[in-house]
Amino acid sequence: MIKVGIVGATGYTGAELLRLLVNHPEVEVSMITSRAEKGVAVSSLYPSLRGRCDIAFCEPDVELLAQCDVVFFATPHGVAQSMMAPLIATGTRVIDLSADFRIKDIACWEQWYQQAHACPELVEQAVYGLPEVNREQIKSAQLVACPGCYPTATQLALIPLLENGLVDPARLIANAASGVSGAGRQAKVDNLMAEVTDSYKAYAVAGHRHLPEIEQGLRTVQAADQVPAEVTFVPHLLPMIRGIQVTAYAELKTPGAVDLQSLFAERYANESFVDVMPEGSCPQTRWVKGSNQCKIAVYQPQGRNTVVVLSVIDNLCKGASGQAVQNMNLMLGFEETLGLEQLALLP
Repeated sequence: MIKVGIVGATGYTGAELLRLLVNHPEVEVSMITSRAEKGVAVSSLYPSLRGRCDIAFCEPDVELLAQCDVVFFATPHGVAQSMMAPLIATGTRVIDLSADFRIKDIACWEQWYQQAHACPELVEQAVYGLPEVNREQIKSAQLVACPGCYPTATQLALIPLLENGLVDPARLIANAASGVSGAGRQAKVDNLMAEVTDSYKAYAVAGHRHLPEIEQGLRTVQAADQVPAEVTFVPHLLPMIRGIQVTAYAELKTPGAVDLQSLFAERYANESFVDVMPEGSCPQTRWVKGSNQCKIAVYQPQGRNTVVVLSVIDNLCKGASGQAVQNMNLMLGFEETLGLEQLALLP
């Protein structure tokens, strides 16, 4: 059994991480930190864990965390930076679910997250944790930056097209819609049931901080002679708790040059957590609720030169904690699917 520590397990991603890890056959959750809940039994905050996780929250301490084989950070952006250098110095392997180490351009990160980066020396070392692209690097990484939810669904939708240079990389569009859990577990008027129910809205149209992460990830799969990918990214808020649907649009350079269905099916044929649906499918968020699956469908409407890719994930699972566990499995040499075999919840 490996010992796992979780820093900041009181948010939605932390709760999802606990749900997955207590059922993982090779994991003992030995430390869960929260300054605000210090001394409180974890099962008091999450009664669903009674009898499965009976430890209490404690303050984060580097020396104690270093006794774990793997430490997850499920903290707000900017928090992991302050502890990362001394923890990494102990040799502990770390998976950060925040955005602190995802973006390689420090100035770009500081611009979008509106704060100075406290640990820039480790950014280059961090491996971006999208297994469908960086599987081999993740296996040997000490620090993994787990991708964001919107970036995961968007990149998986567009990667096969950009890898093969089939579309104009300067004319990419991603309309994305997420449930309210994507905003985190804090009290905000905009997230109240009376504000969200029976409504649907776009937000951050002028610029969302997941945009540079999306573009960075897409550019890593492009050939060196390609124009760098540029995405018009518009997020929306759905009146539901969890789930993301991305509808991505791209313009084919040569319509009819390739069978798009076969292209996607072959690209993800060996990926346990990406399911390319049969031609004509329209994936629904409920098909992936509670699972680590991404379901994708690809269209070329009216045979014209626009490709439409539909991509759905659970924002808390494949978009966060499930993908983090997937990364842990790779880092420790377990089967990649271990502890992640659960099917979606229906209805």
